[in-house]
Amino acid sequence: MTTFSSAAKNGLTPGALEALLREVGAARYHNRHPLHHKMVSGTLSKGQLQAWALNRYCYQAVIPRKDAMILARAEDPAFRAEWRKRIEDHDGTNGWDGGIARWVKLATGLGLEEDMVKSERRALPATRFAVGAYLSFCTERSLLEAVASSLTELFSPVIIGERVPAMLAKYDYVTEDILAYFKPRPVQASRDAEFALAYVLKHADTPQKQQTVIDALVFKCDVLWSMLDALEHAYGENGQIPPGAFDPGAA
Repeated sequence: MTTFSSAAKNGLTPGALEALLREVGAARYHNRHPLHHKMVSGTLSKGQLQAWALNRYCYQAVIPRKDAMILARAEDPAFRAEWRKRIEDHDGTNGWDGGIARWVKLATGLGLEEDMVKSERRALPATRFAVGAYLSFCTERSLLEAVASSLTELFSPVIIGERVPAMLAKYDYVTEDILAYFKPRPVQASRDAEFALAYVLKHADTPQKQQTVIDALVFKCDVLWSMLDALEHAYGENGQIPPGAFDPGAA
């Protein structure tokens, strides 16, 4: 697999940089992960889907927080006006009528208790570490790198287009109402990705900056991949569930 190391050492045109970023997604986005393939093939148990929804909540819940950190560092009012739409999408108008609330509805629709989901205490340690690493990245790295890390949204409509029809067809307890989170996401993700990509292509104007944005997207892909790795390790065949983590059998 391409490593993408030193990919921009000689400098790239904006078109070449975009092509390389899309190559990163094609090679490393988590729709290639074996657990995703099992999900869309209909072979996951209800307990495994519950574990996925519970752990993914940790990621969904941190999105507006990382976007707030990006907003706080952006000096351009036009940038802030556009970027804050992301927070509104996830928090809604009152904190609990946006995407995060719809994810809670997904998790509870699969049979999980709302308080347990929101507390995040029963999520896998590896999930919490991965999500924390993403928040730290967007807090501590350059604004350009933080924006570039969001470019996984370029590929989000693809995985949603695979996941939603398959879950509705393969799991008789999954309904369109349970999956309501995904309905607005392709449009939102495409809008956000278009803005972020234009920003990256404009501001990654040296070989060094181009390499940092490539590395940022690789990092974000690694975060999402590692979360599925952790789920596979804990809840797959002969899985080893860490102490204190959600146990479908016990539930």
